[in-house]
Amino acid sequence: MTAGIDVPDRRGRTGLDQHGRDLTGNPRVRILDVQVLSCDWSVLRKTTFDYRHGDGHWSREQRETYDRGDGATLLLHDVARGTVLLTRQFRLPAYVNGHPDGMLIEAAAGLLDGDSAEEAVRREAAEETGRRIGEVEHVFDVYMSPGSVTERLHFFAALYENTTAQPGDMRGVADEGEDIEVLELPFSTALAMIRRGEIADAKTIMLLQWAALDGPFKGISRPA
Repeated sequence: MTAGIDVPDRRGRTGLDQHGRDLTGNPRVRILDVQVLSCDWSVLRKTTFDYRHGDGHWSREQRETYDRGDGATLLLHDVARGTVLLTRQFRLPAYVNGHPDGMLIEAAAGLLDGDSAEEAVRREAAEETGRRIGEVEHVFDVYMSPGSVTERLHFFAALYENTTAQPGDMRGVADEGEDIEVLELPFSTALAMIRRGEIADAKTIMLLQWAALDGPFKGISRPA
């Protein structure tokens, strides 16, 4: 009996080896086997498939995929004051791969965990920044690392209100080990931090550049 396949894993899941076996959308791909390598929290699978190349020949391929669920992220902005609200928190994967201290500046984000994408960004805005938000704008949906990670990230933007939560406050869900600092920055400063390498998180860079090119700061941003 194997956890995650024929008996529940620690998150109560079974049948994890069936994911992707029934895909028929691409006639050049034939899924042959799915093996679960790990399901401690997220799911690591190895999939064997036949692939027909552009010249017509078939080859047998194997790929590992890491399934952590889909997520959502949100750029909180105040155009009248020319500011954005970001967070700073420790990220172990970045730390072990060359980031000086692992403290990344990011837009609020989190996994859907069964919620809709809009519900998830509202939850994350409250948990990570302490802000209430009104109407949210859907920006785009992106596969962040399609060579190995299945996650699709839903991008949003919204105005934020000043509340009792102030920049420098520590937020997050303690039971999940979160220790998140709230940062309020001039938008032009945030753009300049990208150029200096001080903001190195992909989703945050994408949202800030969208805000400058097509979003709320279009035509008025001037990086410092």
